[in-house]
Amino acid sequence: MTDQPNSTTTVTDWTTLSTGDGPMRVFVARPAQPTNRAVVVLQEAFGVNDHIQDIARRYAARGFLALAPDLFHRNGVGTLAYEQHAEAMPLIGAIGPDAIVTDVEAVLTHLAEKENVPASRTAIHGFCFGGRAAFTAATGIRGLGATVVFYGPGIAAGPHAVLDRTANIGAPMMLHVGAEDPTIPSDQVAAIEGALTAAGVHFESYVYEGAGHAFACDARPHMYVQDSAESAWQRTHAFLDEYLPAAS
Repeated sequence: MTDQPNSTTTVTDWTTLSTGDGPMRVFVARPAQPTNRAVVVLQEAFGVNDHIQDIARRYAARGFLALAPDLFHRNGVGTLAYEQHAEAMPLIGAIGPDAIVTDVEAVLTHLAEKENVPASRTAIHGFCFGGRAAFTAATGIRGLGATVVFYGPGIAAGPHAVLDRTANIGAPMMLHVGAEDPTIPSDQVAAIEGALTAAGVHFESYVYEGAGHAFACDARPHMYVQDSAESAWQRTHAFLDEYLPAAS
């Protein structure tokens, strides 16, 4: 992630929320000043690791209350190293649409009841597996402020594909994908854009030439593509500031 924090006074902690499938730990990054807007950061296939926590901190530095739920709470794995890709695949494959909606709804309930931040002032932003999870949450939860998908495979094809639910999306959406990403080929990008268009969803979709999967993950230097990452983040910040403007 290329956008640097503009504050060093964010406060971080872990909390535990109740879900329909048991307790779920959530990493919380709180901005220096009280805020009425939030971002739910959804993990890659490797858990709420240092990179995902760093993204939450940087959102907090921009004035958002950022929460990153542990979507692996059902199996107790916690985090995996980036080289443990083979171990990660069955874990994310076991997390279907209903489980994702259950977990995100638990975070949204917490935000509304404990932080006085409604869903309409909350964005869902997911990366990799979390990108699929963000899109899925948008199909199952009404009233969100916005959704951002960074290179989310499995939306248009696979056991947990949810394009048939696209008509349920009510919030604006932004999607980013690398042109060289083998997990999201161009026909799937076209299918996602076609489904969103047919459903009347307000969306922006960007394909980055020369970029592959996880191109915005600066924790993985061999995959990181700086110019594409910077463009994706600049567009994302502008998008969220439009739909979730800071309180005046």
